[in-house]
Amino acid sequence: MNIEEISPAAFPAVIALWEEAGLTRPWNPPAADLQRALDTPTSTVLGAVIDNRLVGTVMVGHDGHRGWVYYLAVALTERGSGLGRTLMQAAEAWLVERGAVKVQLMVRETNAAVSGFYDRLGYTDADVRVLAKRLD
Repeated sequence: MNIEEISPAAFPAVIALWEEAGLTRPWNPPAADLQRALDTPTSTVLGAVIDNRLVGTVMVGHDGHRGWVYYLAVALTERGSGLGRTLMQAAEAWLVERGAVKVQLMVRETNAAVSGFYDRLGYTDADVRVLAKRLD
């Protein structure tokens, strides 16, 4: 398995994986998120590839202090293999290399199935309220 930064050529495979994982939302075009992540030096999307097949992704970025993780997705055929943990370690390493001292992520309240996964990786509830406003 290789973990590498994805290129625009991989967009269809990434979007299919995100759809399989239930991460896409109608109001948030995934291709636009992918392009934004690749267009700035402070973010990227890492892809896990086995036998030329994309089996996992994680989007990672930072503001110079705090890192953020988005779109962690593992193919159904690879779940339970440790790939999610490996992708998170790769995202954390990417952030450390760029000087980030903290990493955060958001989990939808409706996605209770992944809470245990993040607990096992040492993530805890930050006891903050996330506010959002659409600008598009």
